[in-house]
Amino acid sequence: MDLIAAEGIEKRFGQLTALRDISLNVRRGELYGLIGPDGAGKTTFFRILTTLMPPDGGRATVDGLDIAADYRRIRAAVGYMPGRFSLYQDLTVKENLEFFATLFGTRLEDNYDLIRDIYVQIEPFRNRRAGRLSGGMKQKLALCCALIHRPRVLFLDEPTTGVDVVSRHEFWDMLSGLKRQGITMLVSTPYMDEAVRCDRIALIQSGRLLSIDTPRGIIENYPDALFEVRAENMRQLTDEIRKRCSPQSCFAFGRSLHVSFSRDDAEAPQRMRAALTAAGCTNLEIAPITPSIEDCFIQQMR
Repeated sequence: MDLIAAEGIEKRFGQLTALRDISLNVRRGELYGLIGPDGAGKTTFFRILTTLMPPDGGRATVDGLDIAADYRRIRAAVGYMPGRFSLYQDLTVKENLEFFATLFGTRLEDNYDLIRDIYVQIEPFRNRRAGRLSGGMKQKLALCCALIHRPRVLFLDEPTTGVDVVSRHEFWDMLSGLKRQGITMLVSTPYMDEAVRCDRIALIQSGRLLSIDTPRGIIENYPDALFEVRAENMRQLTDEIRKRCSPQSCFAFGRSLHVSFSRDDAEAPQRMRAALTAAGCTNLEIAPITPSIEDCFIQQMR
């Protein structure tokens, strides 16, 4: 059963079309990722699904409830963690949890089994004001507040933006734990490396869906042959590859370049090595690699 179903969602702000014909479904118990850069339309889509904003076209249901006709019931039934920390900074950790529990007519004790593994990490700071918590602790508090009423569907809008790498990994471990408890989740993120933690992902850019599949499926459908290329002078290397080698794509990834050619062009790496050597590129390294989700995103944008 689909706990989230969207069909043909459109949203416009004046002359700007923020969402164009967005259709996707999230199955019961799925950890589903909406992956794309800032400005792609992720937050707008989340606000529509959580009934904070009406669409200009299309329809959607959440847990079988229509986002227009049943908005009150949806708001009471789902959990929503917005990208920006939105809890009460002057209230303590304990006071924030009690406040949100009261809003949903429940108590911390009623659903403690759901949030126990998360709460034990913030419990030592229960009397500290939320505004004085670290980024990682704010993140955990916000997640506890979103889960306080045991929602069947949890929306997390860029939950790891602005926190350190360790906290990001810890957060995704917590989401995996929630999935094992049967919580259905829709998570948005600009971090391509987080996509592999999802059951399925939708790649979105400029309000359009580029692809929907499992992370492995998207990688396996990458159509080109991809190589990692390094040399002494990386700026010269980039210019020479684009000028002499006619690649499908050539982009910087950390301290190397990812360069793609058609799979039908078996001689491309040898030609590239010869051309770059002739151009004076020194300490040249060329190796075939498996594409990442980011490589796939760039390819689909082309």
